[in-house]
Amino acid sequence: MNGDFYPSYLRTLSTAEFSERVNQALGKLEECCICPLECGVNRLENKKGVCLTGRHAQISSFGPHHGEEKPLSGWRGSGTIFFSRCNLHCVFCQNAEISQEGFGKEVAAEELAEIMVDLQRMGCHNINLVSPSHIVPQILESIFLASQRGLILPIVYNCGGYDSVETLKLLDGVIDIYMPDMKYADEMIAKKYSRVPNYSKINQNAILEMYRQVGDLVMDENGIAVKGLLVRHLIMPNGMAGTEKVIHFLAEKVSRNVYLNLMDQYWPAYQANRFPEINRRINRSEFQRAIEIARQVGIQRFSSIS
Repeated sequence: MNGDFYPSYLRTLSTAEFSERVNQALGKLEECCICPLECGVNRLENKKGVCLTGRHAQISSFGPHHGEEKPLSGWRGSGTIFFSRCNLHCVFCQNAEISQEGFGKEVAAEELAEIMVDLQRMGCHNINLVSPSHIVPQILESIFLASQRGLILPIVYNCGGYDSVETLKLLDGVIDIYMPDMKYADEMIAKKYSRVPNYSKINQNAILEMYRQVGDLVMDENGIAVKGLLVRHLIMPNGMAGTEKVIHFLAEKVSRNVYLNLMDQYWPAYQANRFPEINRRINRSEFQRAIEIARQVGIQRFSSIS
């Protein structure tokens, strides 16, 4: 870690401000409006809406992960916490056992905080929160406790991009690195394959808010990310993800200096075989076309999975 780095949650928020932010977030669980689905259930009483998550977060696993983007994985691994459940229901999800079927266990804030500190002890470069959109209050509560126990690593918010701007504002000054997906450019396609309304509009607004908070990706002298935005876009067969529109949005509305991972890893997992148009891997020409479009609009910073 760069000796000059100081995480946002220690640099920008006093203890009192952070505590108040946690209380504000927990209050939103009473009539849950954490994600754009706004189920309205009282999760403080352990009632469950679409995400099937009550008062406490659920995790499936945690540990140093060497399969993330190189600026995150580095050589010591990204301290990844895989949360169970998700506010999306992607028919092609490669982790459906975790995201859809809920494999994992509930953890209270104190235990989640200790996991974060343990990952730091293991030497990880960062704390990487995977699928956090439905449990932002629980995450804030845990980061607050972990920061009092010596946590000094950057926090990565690794999400599907279906996030409420109002909830993201509660993370301003806490999250160092945002790594959202931009899955689709078309609302109807998103509803068909991820079963949520208004994905592209909500996703674009979320990306703009994330960029407002952290800006372009910044790395230390060793090439390890310390702050900023890194966007993932999974290229789908037959142009179903709207790749060209996604790239143009990033270049024209966000930044041509955006750090972009154009992912060629799509394969027809989970229930994708029910949809003939996405029931295959992408081909080389589809991937090359995406790279060409990005370069044509001026995007030059590309990432890849380690």
